[in-house]
Amino acid sequence: MKNSKENILTNSYVIMLLALIACFLWGSAFPSIKIGYKLFEINKTNTYGKILFAGYRFLLSSMLILIFCTISKLSIKIKKEAFFKLILLGVIQTFLQYIFFYIGLSNTSGVKGAIISSSNTFFSVLLPHFFYREDKITYKRLIGVILGFIGVVIVNLKAGSFDGGFKFTGEGFIILSSLAGAFAGIYTKKLAKDISPFAVSGYQLFTGSIALILVGTLGASQNITFTTKGSILLLYMAFISAAAFSIWAVLLKYNGVGKVSIYKFSIPIIGSFLSFFLLNESFKSSNVIFAIILVSLGIYLINKK
Repeated sequence: MKNSKENILTNSYVIMLLALIACFLWGSAFPSIKIGYKLFEINKTNTYGKILFAGYRFLLSSMLILIFCTISKLSIKIKKEAFFKLILLGVIQTFLQYIFFYIGLSNTSGVKGAIISSSNTFFSVLLPHFFYREDKITYKRLIGVILGFIGVVIVNLKAGSFDGGFKFTGEGFIILSSLAGAFAGIYTKKLAKDISPFAVSGYQLFTGSIALILVGTLGASQNITFTTKGSILLLYMAFISAAAFSIWAVLLKYNGVGKVSIYKFSIPIIGSFLSFFLLNESFKSSNVIFAIILVSLGIYLINKK
């Protein structure tokens, strides 16, 4: 017999609402990161500066989760053996995923990076087939994830998007980043069964951020510049990660990985809209509308009983 909390968090409409809130937050990170690079004076070639920037963001995120849990009187106590598991999750989800992503993105075009990184959702829907009974691949699930992936390609597609071939430290690293993110989602579900989702998010962000800061500090050729505006933006970006990762951990605790992860196809679409409004970046409205239709169909097929 499901308890009332589980009944609520397995309701399709609640899943959709919470997943889209998380995806909206992650989508807002696209223009926020670009603005952040300007405010912190991080140029395009300063890969280690970007890693350091990410490390500060995720460290602050973990602190926000700790403050929230303290105010809300939510326990984040864990057993010693669980702590080592959370360190592993932090290495996979926060450290490796973003190390591969930032280095990969610095060695390929932004458009190719955006399209290839969406393979995270593709892997997140298909890989759980081998780990969880409720996430078995069906023809509807396969068609749904293909439609979603095509939607992401369309919203990012521009003339010459795929020029330049394949480079392992570019496109290859972004694929590795996507794989790390997919496996992290599977592992998050496993850990969230016995550990508070807020503890899962807080500890993995903390351990992963420390590793990012160490690598960024050792490799950066110049320090990043802190300003009042930059610090306010960094605080918002920390909130993005704290809220989105926590919501995601709660959803994964009670639902199949594939059922939840399909919503991540909406992130680049949301990012495109917000980049248009905040950065005046152009996009083809017909492409975006078509992408929204395909992603919506994909979500419908995967969640249709």
